[in-house]
Amino acid sequence: MKIDSSSDAAAAQRFRIGYAFAPKKEQSFIQPSLLDHASQNGIDFVPISITDSSSEEEAAEALIQQGPFHCIIHKLYGHRWNHQLKQYSSKYPQTLILDPPDSIERLHNRVSMLQVVSALKLNSQFNISVSVPKQVLLQNPQSPDSIHHNTNDGAVEFPVIAKPLLANGSAKSHEMYLVFDPKGLQTLLLTNTTTSASTQPILLQQFVNHGEVVFKVYVIGEYVQCVKRSSLPDISERQLTASEGQVLPFSQISNSPQPQEEDEHGLGLAHDPHEMPPSDFVEELARGIRLGLKLNFFNFDVIRDSGNPHSYFVIDINYFPGYAKLPSYEQVLTKFLLALLTTPTQKDHQLEPATTEEEESDHDLLGDGEGGGDASLRLLP
Repeated sequence: MKIDSSSDAAAAQRFRIGYAFAPKKEQSFIQPSLLDHASQNGIDFVPISITDSSSEEEAAEALIQQGPFHCIIHKLYGHRWNHQLKQYSSKYPQTLILDPPDSIERLHNRVSMLQVVSALKLNSQFNISVSVPKQVLLQNPQSPDSIHHNTNDGAVEFPVIAKPLLANGSAKSHEMYLVFDPKGLQTLLLTNTTTSASTQPILLQQFVNHGEVVFKVYVIGEYVQCVKRSSLPDISERQLTASEGQVLPFSQISNSPQPQEEDEHGLGLAHDPHEMPPSDFVEELARGIRLGLKLNFFNFDVIRDSGNPHSYFVIDINYFPGYAKLPSYEQVLTKFLLALLTTPTQKDHQLEPATTEEEESDHDLLGDGEGGGDASLRLLP
């Protein structure tokens, strides 16, 4: 079965999109509104059954048996799942995997995730600088020498945000703290000495006053949507002095409603902190990060320096965020998938099992028959 070049024929083609998420993610993302809209436009979302009770090879074979899919979208981590995808791809190499595990893996480390930002070269017409706040990594948080060396050589200044190096979506990975000075850092580390987390590397990211606003930029392929969220309040010198030795825990604070538009701290902001960044700048920044990471599904957090409206900082990047929070996410996702799967360069690619040299010889003997069935499904290579 060939895909006709006409729009009517393309519209008649149906695409099987397999999805694999943790139960909580599936519940929030796979909404009836998404299934209905996608179905009306030729896309069938198919849940992939994941089993933990079998061997790796049996699990991989089970995934293969559930195919073929035109595309697989997923947010599962670990060697076992990656192995299943690899084995599936060896059987159906033309199935589009969104996104490749190797690309996603980079976002599990809070140092490597932001390296792409440092390599960006944005258009100078924006007159805007984009960077990452100063950071230091405590490989051994329980070593006094390591702490003293990394916090007294000028590499980072207090206050800082202490974050686990590992960012894998677990509850532990979201345990972050605002630390006002070295005394507070010692307090934080001492409170963790009895836990397994005490030996895990900790990233200290310098806190930048940013008007209590964080801009969350959602990306689905070339689609970009920027929204405002509340963030930590700015810290004045007086507050910093008064907060000696303090540690403030917080988790996902940027998901709260956007703040009131007023400067409650009297910091003399150089601009309106609630003014949205220029859309052209946000789109170019998102494009640079997308190409650098080789990912289609992610969002990133951007803050603007309270003292300099032309200075922005990217502080975090997350894979496959809560898209259901966005208005019309059903249309955006469906349009993105259809654009990938119906692009002219893909129409001659068939989704069929990979063949061995012996099987290819058999095909040569039998000829290229115009058979139908599932083997005629097409997608990106």
